[in-house]
Parts: sequence; structure tokens; C-alpha cells
Amino acid sequence: MTQFDEPSSYDGQSHGLFISGHFHVNDSYSTHRPGGMDDWLITFTLSGEGYFITPEGETRCSRGDIVLMRPGVPHKYGTVKGEVWNFIWAHFSPLSVGDSLLPAEPLYVHTIEPFSIYKRVHRAFRRILSDSRERHEYWQDLCLNSLREILLVLAQQKNHTLDPRVEEVLHYLSNHMRHSVEIEELARTIGLSASRMSHLFKEQTGQSIIDALNQMRIRQAALLLEHTNRSASEISFEVGFHNYNHFIRQFRKWMGTTPSSFKRHNDRSKG
Repeated sequence: MTQFDEPSSYDGQSHGLFISGHFHVNDSYSTHRPGGMDDWLITFTLSGEGYFITPEGETRCSRGDIVLMRPGVPHKYGTVKGEVWNFIWAHFSPLSVGDSLLPAEPLYVHTIEPFSIYKRVHRAFRRILSDSRERHEYWQDLCLNSLREILLVLAQQKNHTLDPRVEEVLHYLSNHMRHSVEIEELARTIGLSASRMSHLFKEQTGQSIIDALNQMRIRQAALLLEHTNRSASEISFEVGFHNYNHFIRQFRKWMGTTPSSFKRHNDRSKG
């Protein structure tokens, strides 16, 4: 059963600690800090709707939205009228995370999608809650590692503008790399027709789905050839090729050489 925290007042002062919680609150909930805070606030909405009011105006957040608010921003936030807001939050020191991962805007809102990325971010927030509650050795470092993962995902999504459905295809391919991928089955998973999915993927990435899958397999094969003592035939099977000659052709296509030549070159470089 989900463990929710009771809403309480937080003074907004940075105490050098990582503070987090999980609220499930009706529309009587609000927090008002006219002087802002000394630290950063991050929230992740799981359901319902919340609002944030700053000198720049009102912003609302709903399922899948991450909100980041800078220190020193006067604000009020709470549950939208008629809603129940289910969200995870954390306060962290401005010194604990590098500026390169934090937004310049006073209030930054980003919707996490596709669902595979949503699940990843949700897991990271759940780890923050668990580590901050259990407080075993290194708990703050573990919380900050999970926070950095979330911020890196945000940065990745901000810098790449692929359609969420294309992102979902790539995620599916990475999870099923060792197996035969049926385009019709993949299309049903994504919620598109096979022709529409293939067209959208090619339009966004410049590759067919099968080419993207084979390139993914060959990149993994190259890493294994470079850093393990396994044979090329073993690696071929490991990354999803069941025909060794096909593996060689694909390796030459994407790497410009054969697996054996690639391995010999890297062995000489190490020597």
C-alpha cells in the first residue's frame, strides 16, 4: 500500500539535507512562501492537478509533469479546486547538483513522456522516498544520485525532440534486441498501424526500424568485441543475430570492417 506523508509546514531554509515526501491532498491544501526558499523544489505529479503561482503568473501541472522551482522565487502552490493532487516532492540544496543540470527559468515545467520514461522517472522518485525514509549509510548520496538521474533524463528530453512514440519504439527495441522483432506486434504495443509507425520512425530518425535495430545490435557487439574475450560467433548470438553470415554483413555495413579485423585492431591498440 502506498505510504503518503501528512502535509506539514517546511520553512524553506536550506539545512544541507535532502528532504522529500509524497502527498495525496485535496483542494484545501496550499503552501505560501512570499519570500521564496533557500533551496530548490522539485515535484512530480502522479495524478490530479496542482497549481503554482509566482510573480510570472499561474502554472498548472498534471500527471507526468515535473516542476522545478529556483531558490528565492516568491510563490504559492496547492491543489486545483475540485481536484485531489497526488505528487512526490523534494527540496535540495543549490550546492548539491551542478548548475548545468538545472533550468535557468524561475519555474520550469516539463511533461515526462513516453510511458517508458515516465516509469523510469517514477522509479527514481520512489528510490528517493525509500532512501530518505530509511536513512541507511550514504542515504543522501543515494538520493542525490536518483535526483541526478531525473535531471539527466530531463536534459536528454530537452535536447532531443523525437516524437514520444518514436522514443517508445527505440525503448522497445533496446529491451528486445536479442529477439526477433515483429513490426505488427510492435505497432500494436505503440498504438499505431504498422505503416504509420514505420513512416513516422523513418521520418524522425532517417532510418527504418530494422536498420535501427541492427545498428543497435552492432554497436553492442562492437563493445563486447572490444572489452571481452568472447568470440565473434558467441557475440553474434548474444546481440540477436542467429545467422553468423548476416552478422558479418551487418557489422561491415555499420562499422566498415569485419568483426575479426575490428577485434585485431583493438587488441593491437591495447598492446
